[in-house]
Amino acid sequence: MNTIGIIPARYASTRLPGKPLKDICGKPMIQHVYERVMEARLIDDVVVATDDRRIADAVNEFGGRVVLTREDHPNGTSRAAEVVAAMDVDIVVNIQGDEPLIRSEMIDELAQVMIDDRTLTSATLCYRIPPDQHANPGVVKVVRDHQSYALYFSRSLIPYPRNAEDHRVYEHIGIYAYTRPFLLTYSELSDTPLCITESLEQLKILEHGYRMKVIETRVAYEALSVDTEEDLERVRELVAGEIDQATPSA
Repeated sequence: MNTIGIIPARYASTRLPGKPLKDICGKPMIQHVYERVMEARLIDDVVVATDDRRIADAVNEFGGRVVLTREDHPNGTSRAAEVVAAMDVDIVVNIQGDEPLIRSEMIDELAQVMIDDRTLTSATLCYRIPPDQHANPGVVKVVRDHQSYALYFSRSLIPYPRNAEDHRVYEHIGIYAYTRPFLLTYSELSDTPLCITESLEQLKILEHGYRMKVIETRVAYEALSVDTEEDLERVRELVAGEIDQATPSA
């Protein structure tokens, strides 16, 4: 099956304007994301989707593929849908442009589940988090049924530990895979009450009666999207550490 990775990227950001172009150890952040997606074995093509010429120029400069989109998209999913509407692809993996630490193995995990189960229309990832993250509203939690389909996503603590013998809490990792037809459908769905209340776009899928598979990743991963200067500095430290480990000693 033909699988494409789409990286939506916009210049405007309330807390960190221009973050796709922020330097991380000599490369713009969007390049780090792009290169990690390119390492995924099951991704046949990678495209950055942006409405900003500065981001497009940066992608062209490092030899990546970029498509300029309309400016009126409400979110990255809508932007990705515009790009694939004109493409002959089967599976679309939507990777956030502010996740420079994303692991290629995770992308392959997600693509593989879509390839293996042709009945799926969408899928995403999660991983178990420690208690000190349970109450953090910046950490989006997910609960699943026995078949690993999403029951609900929330910024609140779910499930509530009324009986806490084995209280497992899972963070939702913001990487998504869709069939092309479902992505085009999803991008046209109206916002729903829970989606608006939680400010979580994926809740539209559940509220409109669709199902989303949620796979627990087997990859060791430090979830860190870049939203603030503090996030950026932390990512710089981690990437510098990776470079040091990969550099042969003299």
